[in-house]
Amino acid sequence: YTNNAVEDLKGGKPAGADGAFRNITRGGIQDTAKFPNRADGALVYVPGFGADGILLSIGGGTNTSFSQMNVIDVFDIASSTWYKQSTSGKYPSLRVNPCAVAASAPDGSSTNIHVYGGQNLIPYGQQIQYDDMWILSVPSFTWIEVDTDGQSVPPARVGHSCNIWDGQIVVVGGYTGPDLSCDTGFYVFSATNLTWQNNFKALSGGNPQNQQTAQQKDPQGLSGSYGYQVPVAVQKVIGGSANGGATITAPAQAATQGPFATGKPVTYTITDSNGAVVTQTGTATVINSGNNKGGGGPNIAAIVAGVVAGFFAVLAVYLGFCIWVYRRQLTLYKNHVAMSQRAAVGGPNEKRGFLASSLEGSSGLRTESTDRSSGAGATSSRATGANSNTGRSGHNSDMPPLPPGVFPPVGGNSTTNSSSEDLMSGAEPTFVGVLMNPRRSLRVINRD
Repeated sequence: YTNNAVEDLKGGKPAGADGAFRNITRGGIQDTAKFPNRADGALVYVPGFGADGILLSIGGGTNTSFSQMNVIDVFDIASSTWYKQSTSGKYPSLRVNPCAVAASAPDGSSTNIHVYGGQNLIPYGQQIQYDDMWILSVPSFTWIEVDTDGQSVPPARVGHSCNIWDGQIVVVGGYTGPDLSCDTGFYVFSATNLTWQNNFKALSGGNPQNQQTAQQKDPQGLSGSYGYQVPVAVQKVIGGSANGGATITAPAQAATQGPFATGKPVTYTITDSNGAVVTQTGTATVINSGNNKGGGGPNIAAIVAGVVAGFFAVLAVYLGFCIWVYRRQLTLYKNHVAMSQRAAVGGPNEKRGFLASSLEGSSGLRTESTDRSSGAGATSSRATGANSNTGRSGHNSDMPPLPPGVFPPVGGNSTTNSSSEDLMSGAEPTFVGVLMNPRRSLRVINRD
């Protein structure tokens, strides 16, 4: 092959059997302001979307910064051009030296990239190794965190390698921290079941490239995907079935240029056991950046959150109302007590409060007054209003006299006056009482 754009091949000189390398990141092809230099990342090939497929750069960074995981750098091989693509869903934390492999759905409608491990180098001297597994589903560009709770997960690691064969990811080596240093063992993860398993289960059949059955005649088909099926957790997000048929076939944030604006995945016709054709196409939907619960249908979490928020809002309003009623009732109580006490010790012209004035005609009520005008200091007692309870229902004309300064409830047991029971009986109102029966307390305030 010849290529005049390569210095060593100018003048029609062929590359030869060993080929020739060309640095396509120089000469203005890569804008370093938007696509900074990086090390310790992962580069994954995905077929389709361009004449020669694309490369996805995941993770890595420099000695001053990390590459963001919510925006993926995409390299179109045919045009030697970099693009950026935003992702949706909860995404992994910043990391360097993870491992990544790609598995193709049987019909090619989605390529699911598994990213495992890596480490965070910040702050210096306090590196953190990761043991989490994530899936970036393409072309929806949705991140999905794999739930490995309850599984026997290998120690967190960095600098390891991953390879996929028969739909199973084989993890080899890696640095696991100062306690274990470098791990010399290997581990197997089922890309279909999303579980760590004790051994590798070789499948019979398949071609030398270990491609999906429907892809074996296409050189673009991903190797290592033989026997792989789309995991249920991925189906819930992008739609379709185990054989593919993804209904979300574009990023939530649509690309305006590049391979994801003009290209499409390489798809293959798959027929389910019931005779239905699997491969479908659809439009993108915006997926919450929080934890995903799958495709369509009501957002149960949002409904529950709304109901709970509404309950607490109503409760806050009710408590505020009860506090206002309680304060009003307490103020009235204190005023009435003060006025009644003045009426009990004052003269006949002393202004009476609600408590005292309500008892002017009570049967058997006795008050004591001091004759200050005579100057002799003589004290006389007199009965007042012995039979003046006309029109006050519920009073017993035979009720015995009460001690000075003590007043019975107005109206006896009458319903009309029972709302003032707290004030009449001398019992100070409580907030709990208002909380349990706000209507009763409100009648006391309105009556006054």
